[in-house]
Amino acid sequence: MTRLALPALLRSNAQADRVVPPSDFTARLTLFSAGAMAFLAVFALALSFATGRLADRWSQELARTATVRISAPDGQMAIQTAVVLAVLETTPGIASARALEEAEKRALLEPWFGPDLPLDALPIPQLIEIIETGDGFDAEGLSLRLKAEAPGAVLDDHTRWRKPLVEAADRVRLLGLVSISLIAATTAAMVALAANAALAANGQVIRVLRLVGALDTYIARAFVRRFTLRALSGAAVGTALGALFIALIPDTEPANGFLTDIGLQGVEWLWLLVVPLVAAVVAFLATRLAAFRSLRKLT
Repeated sequence: MTRLALPALLRSNAQADRVVPPSDFTARLTLFSAGAMAFLAVFALALSFATGRLADRWSQELARTATVRISAPDGQMAIQTAVVLAVLETTPGIASARALEEAEKRALLEPWFGPDLPLDALPIPQLIEIIETGDGFDAEGLSLRLKAEAPGAVLDDHTRWRKPLVEAADRVRLLGLVSISLIAATTAAMVALAANAALAANGQVIRVLRLVGALDTYIARAFVRRFTLRALSGAAVGTALGALFIALIPDTEPANGFLTDIGLQGVEWLWLLVVPLVAAVVAFLATRLAAFRSLRKLT
């Protein structure tokens, strides 16, 4: 048998195409499977991109800021706050530093304790927000200075927050890749099932073609071409529907909640063009394997 190449799909052969039934349950199964899997792949891509953007944004925001937490008796709070601010003003790599107002601390705690939180009755530490320059500052050196000059001050450079976010982004991207791989495998299985069913249903026609001298490559090309084009068509429709649903998701402010900006942005939309092509390649390989395997069994 000669090798069956993908460019052969572009060459139509009306005689060979008659081997494959133009419309039956295998055609509907192939179209539906490819469309459904492409639809899911679009959402897997959108979720992966959106989660990656969110984690990157949080990581970048935390990387540019740090916080000093001051816990001290009432008589010492104002003094230590002034000392910490003076230290921060003379620290290279710090663009600005300011103590948070009571209203800002209340806003930070309100989602956890409600709007009626009595700040005056609770030992809430003083928080100082630090904005870094592009070069950043020496966190270890600053922490030692603060401990020496303000014993109640603790520096938090958000390292413990950034690392889990980066790890979460990597895992979500990996999850998206695994999901797309499973979708491709499911598409291959369904297309192979449909091709095997079509080959079995046309066993008599295949035997007659062999009697008149048709090679298995000629017969297989008809099945591979028809099922690959069906998968391409179904995946194109599924991708278009998925893109439409993604486009209809309302735009929201990123700060409003977790994953509120699910969707695709800019050049990310171009990745949708790859989905039907991948479906076609998967269908080509799956049908080719199934066709030659079934033809070897037909005698």
